[in-house]
Amino acid sequence: MRKILVVGAGQSGLQLALGLQSRGYEITLMSNRTADEVRSGRVMSTQCMFHTALQHERDLQLGFWESQAPRIEGLGVSVTAPDSSRAVDWVATLDGYAQSVDQRVKMAGWMETFAQRGGQLVIHGAAVSDLDYFSRTYDLVLVSAGKGELVSMFGRDASRSPFDAPQRALAVSYVHGLGPRPEHPHYDAVRCNLVPGVGELFVMPTLTTSGRADILFWEGIPGGPLDVFRGVKDPAEHLSLTLELMERFTPWEYARATKVELTDANATLAGRYAPTVRHPVGRLPGGGLVLGVADVVVANDPITGQGSNSASKCAASYLESIVAHGDLPFDEAWMRSAFDRYWETARHVTKWTNAMLGVPPEHVLNLIGAAGRLQPVADRIANGFNDPADFENFFYEPEKANAYLAEVGGGAGAA
Repeated sequence: MRKILVVGAGQSGLQLALGLQSRGYEITLMSNRTADEVRSGRVMSTQCMFHTALQHERDLQLGFWESQAPRIEGLGVSVTAPDSSRAVDWVATLDGYAQSVDQRVKMAGWMETFAQRGGQLVIHGAAVSDLDYFSRTYDLVLVSAGKGELVSMFGRDASRSPFDAPQRALAVSYVHGLGPRPEHPHYDAVRCNLVPGVGELFVMPTLTTSGRADILFWEGIPGGPLDVFRGVKDPAEHLSLTLELMERFTPWEYARATKVELTDANATLAGRYAPTVRHPVGRLPGGGLVLGVADVVVANDPITGQGSNSASKCAASYLESIVAHGDLPFDEAWMRSAFDRYWETARHVTKWTNAMLGVPPEHVLNLIGAAGRLQPVADRIANGFNDPADFENFFYEPEKANAYLAEVGGGAGAA
């Protein structure tokens, strides 16, 4: 039985550990926190998982909260006009529903499941020196801990990393008491509110430790009016700032948020990081090799909501690559091939995310505007969140965008 060590108990590490466990591998999982510490700790992320990523969980029988989490059937886009009204406002239908489960709920539950199924769960914050030792006793070491010392083993891939500084300041609040959008009160949708030159507000339904909730998530251009959360420690002050900015820049969202309260004492999060693609193979001081997983090697800004989706897709891709490799050694060539296979999916996410961090060109503004008049355009943009590869066909190049809009506007339907 092949022995594999997974370091890091997030979406990708746990999904991969549970998937390998189900295939008969002997798996050790290292986490720096217990399940109870995760469950009672600070929120770790925003997450909205679309159909393909959810299906990877279903394939492993890991969708434990699917009946409890809100069913997100739509995705809407609003654009703030100079007078704080909505210059653009539309909602689209997702082909397959999306869902969000607070990672405190999911990761704690998955850790307990892994241990109950006989996996070896080690609660220990791993250092490079630890991995140097473990690499000699395991057939493969996978690093899925996306922060801290271990990430430094994986060098930045400058050819795939156009940014060397954070492009957004991030601020998250989990709340109870958010009212529905009055124009669409009967179903749940993710709301993407774009404030040109300032940043973005995302609002999404979720399941948290205390039940149904909503996530309010500001992404602010550094140095701009949304970049005010650095150093704010008090959760109540964090929420107050969030609401003040909503009243100023997205008054239609503020109107349904006047009675919100934080879900718990650990329901806020703020920070920033530079989007970075890293080389996938880490070399240990003793000569051993480790393979980076998910956002260890491809860390995108959350502006396109792809973090947990990419983590799920990376875990699914690596699982297939590991199983297909049989009893052959997990050498450097195999590690690079496993990453290259995942990169075929991840590259589309990185390209789209990096494009959305910049000032949108005229043809993209035309697409977003046209979606308010042409439902097939809205639906296609929304479903790109599930399959970002489709943006290659109509989003990046003015010629393709114009040809697509001409086709849809002429009654031919979506390409």
